[in-house]
Amino acid sequence: MKKDRRIGIFICWCGSNIAGTIDIKKVVEETSRYPGVVFCTDYIYMCSDPGQELIKKTIKEKKLDGVVISSCSPTLHEVTFRKTAESAGINPYLLEVANIREQCSWVHAGEKEKATEKAIKIIKSMVEKVRMNEPLSPVGVPITKKALIIGSGIAGMQAALDIANSGYEVYVVERNPSIGGHMAQLSETFPTLDCAQCIMTPKMVDVGHHPNIHLLTYSEVEEIKGYVGNFTARIKRKSPFVDWAKCTGCGECAEACVLKGKVSNEFNVGMGKKGAAYIPFPQAVPLKATIDKDNCIFLTKGKCGKSPACAAACEAKAIDFTKKDEEVEIKVGAIVVAIGYDLLQKEKIAEYGYGKYKDVIDSLQFERLNSASGPTRGEIRRPSDSKIPKEVVFIQCVGSRDPEKHFPYCSKICCMYTAKHAMLYKHKVHDGQAYIFYMDIRSGGKAYEEFVQRGVEEDSIFYIRGRVSKVFQEGDKVIVWGADTLTGKKIEIAADMVVLAMAMMPSAGARDTAKKLKISTDQHGFLSEAHPKLRPVETLAAGIYLAGCAQGPKDIPETVAQASGAAAKVVALFSGKELMHEPLVAHVDEEICAGCGVCAGLCAYEAIEIKDKKAKVNEVLCEGCGACSIACPSGAMQPKNYSKKQVLRMLAAATEEG
Repeated sequence: MKKDRRIGIFICWCGSNIAGTIDIKKVVEETSRYPGVVFCTDYIYMCSDPGQELIKKTIKEKKLDGVVISSCSPTLHEVTFRKTAESAGINPYLLEVANIREQCSWVHAGEKEKATEKAIKIIKSMVEKVRMNEPLSPVGVPITKKALIIGSGIAGMQAALDIANSGYEVYVVERNPSIGGHMAQLSETFPTLDCAQCIMTPKMVDVGHHPNIHLLTYSEVEEIKGYVGNFTARIKRKSPFVDWAKCTGCGECAEACVLKGKVSNEFNVGMGKKGAAYIPFPQAVPLKATIDKDNCIFLTKGKCGKSPACAAACEAKAIDFTKKDEEVEIKVGAIVVAIGYDLLQKEKIAEYGYGKYKDVIDSLQFERLNSASGPTRGEIRRPSDSKIPKEVVFIQCVGSRDPEKHFPYCSKICCMYTAKHAMLYKHKVHDGQAYIFYMDIRSGGKAYEEFVQRGVEEDSIFYIRGRVSKVFQEGDKVIVWGADTLTGKKIEIAADMVVLAMAMMPSAGARDTAKKLKISTDQHGFLSEAHPKLRPVETLAAGIYLAGCAQGPKDIPETVAQASGAAAKVVALFSGKELMHEPLVAHVDEEICAGCGVCAGLCAYEAIEIKDKKAKVNEVLCEGCGACSIACPSGAMQPKNYSKKQVLRMLAAATEEG
């Protein structure tokens, strides 16, 4: 430690963000007299080019070897200022940011005297920290230049293609037998009404045939170990009881299955039936058959007639009931999480009759009714009796924007796809009548407002501003009770079918995935980004990125854009010969370490091991959280540049009187 360090203080006005609450001139006057400070000045925008030039020029002229930037949160500009200091010839870790905006001026508006005194104390405490900081260098890390994509909806596919097209190998893990996700279930997409399959299938084929992409469908991630640049993933490959190397995708096994037409069809969201032997949908990639082990008579009861009908029908001899689940281990340098979303469970919205009345369906089921590959081959027919519904009620915000019962957030796309559904219904049932109950219309996107207006202005599509209070069956009609808040009148509609715009929610297993990856979720279970504005596709775990609805509700264009953003981060990560890891990590004083293992048991990043009766820190895994330091009984474990002695000196400076 250099005790006679020459420290300079640079105080930012941040326009009026800081200067509007804090007396900058007084802060300069007070802190310039603090021991060790040889220079102190202020500037309106310290992060601007002139501000950074001022810092560089002063470092050289005053021969500074320690710098305190008094400005906004270090989250925003610490990296910028450290690069500035480094370019002027001093170690970047001898610069610290004193946060006098978020931690001072913004929370003390109208209290100028108190805010000024607090700012002075914050700056003095950071001077003490810089005085005891040690020069550090980033830790070099080798890179495995392969990527893992978890999930293969439109987000996972886009990320995979972008990374693969950049020349890197990609492993795509999908829990279902085919890639495609929810977008493969859609009929058309707003606002252009493109056929979803028409724009989706070529991309699926590209993923399936790309030489740099390895598809691991019908598989799940069991465990992730390691760190950025060097992850090890253990993947469970579930047995389809079909040798996919032999399977030609002819579908003869599905036709022959004795349970054909008796097993619920997940792809059609329970509308229509399939057999225990099935191909998910005609455009599936890979186009291979799978045996549903939970419903197959042979697998559950050990007998299926004289012999399994599917095996007898398969000319390729691909059916193999002896196949077992397998585990594979792959090494990758980066991970993109694109696990998508689910819809709110029907059991949670009993007031609308979903799950009780056959003709009350959700939005995804309506997509399948409208799809040419769906259970009705694209004809709009109600589930109870296959009649064409002449009056259809669409209810928006079912579970969304409902903090008392379900979710407070907006599901973002419901206004748009409900307008789409009403239009598509009218295009096919010309004499039909559509009603849309809505709270308000949210159409934020290119050409979205114009699309909604088409629906509003179309004949026989009635928008009713109000909530539905009850849905119940009466004869062959579904009665909808609601209110029109614009006229103040009660509404009762005898509908043939009701379509619910269900809340989008995190996919099943999202929290479990987050736990395996050691990343965080928000209060609803969506995966959390590192910073909502500046790092929207990154997580707090280096090398792990987010794409699509895993992070929160999104439409297709936003999902694709975020997937490409995540892919760009991966490609940037792979572009160098090695990675540089932050050196602000835990350090062990082996002379006093007792090897008790308390630190290792608490480390959330598994960065500590006990070896030769001493704690050892893997600096690449360590994220410098400080948990080990707090728990260490002997005080042997301390974060670099955050030693206990430093912290005590900082506290003394911040709490001194006068």
